[in-house]
Amino acid sequence: MSRKGHSNLIVGLDIGSTTVRMAAGQLVPQSERGDVDLQILGVAEVPAEGIHKGMISNIEDVVSSISACLEKIERLIGVPVDSVWLGISGLHIMSQTSKGVVVVAKVDSEITRDDIERAVGAARTISTPLNYEVIHVLPKMFNVDGQAGIKDPIGMTGVRLEVDAEIILGMSSQIKNFTKSVYRAGLEIEDVVLSILATVDAVITTRQKELGVVVVNLGGSTTSLAVFEEGNLIHTAVLPLGAENVTNDIAIGLKVPIEIAERVKIEYGDCFVESIAKKEEIDLYDLGTAKHEVFKRYFLGEIIEARMEEIMLKVDQELKKIQRSGLLPAGIIFTGGGAKIPGLVELSKKVMRLPSALGYPLNIASVTEKINDLGFSTAIGLVKWGSHNLAGTADRHPTAIAKGMAGSLFGKLKKGLESLIP
Repeated sequence: MSRKGHSNLIVGLDIGSTTVRMAAGQLVPQSERGDVDLQILGVAEVPAEGIHKGMISNIEDVVSSISACLEKIERLIGVPVDSVWLGISGLHIMSQTSKGVVVVAKVDSEITRDDIERAVGAARTISTPLNYEVIHVLPKMFNVDGQAGIKDPIGMTGVRLEVDAEIILGMSSQIKNFTKSVYRAGLEIEDVVLSILATVDAVITTRQKELGVVVVNLGGSTTSLAVFEEGNLIHTAVLPLGAENVTNDIAIGLKVPIEIAERVKIEYGDCFVESIAKKEEIDLYDLGTAKHEVFKRYFLGEIIEARMEEIMLKVDQELKKIQRSGLLPAGIIFTGGGAKIPGLVELSKKVMRLPSALGYPLNIASVTEKINDLGFSTAIGLVKWGSHNLAGTADRHPTAIAKGMAGSLFGKLKKGLESLIP
């Protein structure tokens, strides 16, 4: 199916375990400053079907969910969408460090972008686990003739160029399932991006990355995190716990259907029990039960706090692996749909021993209030990721080189899958 969209339209597609979200934006020239601003035109979401813990279990259901979200966003913005920046996450994502070494090509030993790309290409040449593919190659630091700690060696003189890089890997079968689902919904894929990296692009500043920060995206059934220090990604992980676990705990603790448990969580949930009055009561009849069932809101808070504390302790375990527990000056930034529960920041300060805050998209204009919905941070981050390329600023994007590395894989996937699409 051929679609004719607007060439300056940038659309991010976030396929989560519980919700499929899309955000559409465009770059708006600012004549008085001579630059461009990113403006979000609209966002849309529909319940996700066929996804379990970030992995596809039923392709037909996923295609239906993407198509429903696509129809919703097109109706909202009034123009057709023909391509998307696709976010990918899940328990199959893994990372490892690598080193690439090359000899500088020019006779006068001046380092060029071509030398950097060759060094990054050498770092990419690793032995990947069976059925895994490289998604990103993220250069961290360069070394020129033994001088370490160089961030941008272009223009410097040297003979031997080394790069330390973080390699992000994903399971080939899952990547193919995601891309196939998008193609079958009638969309092209600009590129595939690790979701948490796109989220980071939207919600934290360069200063925070330099100081040291961990961004935690609380999703439906998984929690993703990325740790940055000195401007570089030093660790990423996906945990098999999320907001759905909180809902399940409430359903068991209060002995109510899962739909009622979700409403209780949204309307009365608080994960910091110290802020809840012990005498405050909730009647489940007001939320749709057949009879009056009254319980203390403090009890609900204890249920939620226990699960959220467990998630935070698992995040802290990841920080301990890299010796950063309690040692990140810019603290912890929470985003994602699961971060909407009140009391999260207060509980985090108590458990994590770090400055804590909620992560909202920064420096992005919009006509919709939904831009301040924590659940849309990844979709908006994907739009911002795409805007770097459309604005011609790809060279300054932290993963500009990595994008080219991933491109060849998805080009091959596209050609193979197009023959399967009716």
